[in-house]
Amino acid sequence: MVDRVLVTLDGAVQDPDAPLLSADDFGALRGDGVFETVLVREGKPCALELHLARLRRSAQVLDLPEPDLGQWRSAVEIAAKEWGAEREGQLRLVLTRGRESAGPASRVTSGALSETPDSTAYVLVAPVPERVDKARTEGISVITLARGISVDLAQNAPWLLMGAKSLSYATNMSALRFAARQDADDVIFTSTEHRVLEGPRSTVVIQRDKQLLTPPAKHGVLPGITQRALFAEAERAGWSCEYKSFFIADLITADSVWMLGSITLAARVASLDGLRMSAPDCAPEISELVDRGVARNWKLADW
Repeated sequence: MVDRVLVTLDGAVQDPDAPLLSADDFGALRGDGVFETVLVREGKPCALELHLARLRRSAQVLDLPEPDLGQWRSAVEIAAKEWGAEREGQLRLVLTRGRESAGPASRVTSGALSETPDSTAYVLVAPVPERVDKARTEGISVITLARGISVDLAQNAPWLLMGAKSLSYATNMSALRFAARQDADDVIFTSTEHRVLEGPRSTVVIQRDKQLLTPPAKHGVLPGITQRALFAEAERAGWSCEYKSFFIADLITADSVWMLGSITLAARVASLDGLRMSAPDCAPEISELVDRGVARNWKLADW
């Protein structure tokens, strides 16, 4: 089995060990680009259309060229089939502004890597991180960290790109390293008003009885695809689902807290700021609702 698969938008399978980006690519120089991360199961990407829609929205926010979704679908299909159906995979769709030397005056074509004359685009599949299985089955330890911003910032300062899935992930990775030094697995960011925002790579959902709550996108959080799949499936099963602002205290008093992401899917918060959080009786049901919701979107794909 291959350990990585790399496909460019012309459908060519590339050597994953060969150089791909130019040294002056804006993605490497400035994190100027967008990406999506998709779970591959049984050789097929989960909820691909939702990911493509979010990729398109993020590109619009960053004033990147309009993604050709047909090309992306073809490249993803090739990459997923090359990866195989025997194991899960972590598939990334990456789109950058391209090379600095191909500025507005020159608009140099960068060959197979370009979606348009001045952008870089490719699909990469790699193994699912080892942490994922444990997070799904045993839960995770989480600490809350102040992001240092107000919930009103996204609406007052749209140029900060909040709510877009950009390649500028240095702050998120720094938060995760800080959590690891505190012997924690993950982070929940909070606002200056002590309202809950999101995780560095996940959406926060709290459960009370038969109700599920997640922070609204207007607070500058990235709209969660796995969370969206859960809400759709949970509502079919009679749950009440709301986009609603809540505070750190609400995490502590909730029946359960969940971190939802495209690769981990559902990880229950087993410890929050050192406080042990017991699993409710409905924990297996919530995990099952997530799996069903993702599977429903997976089956909708035309493969």
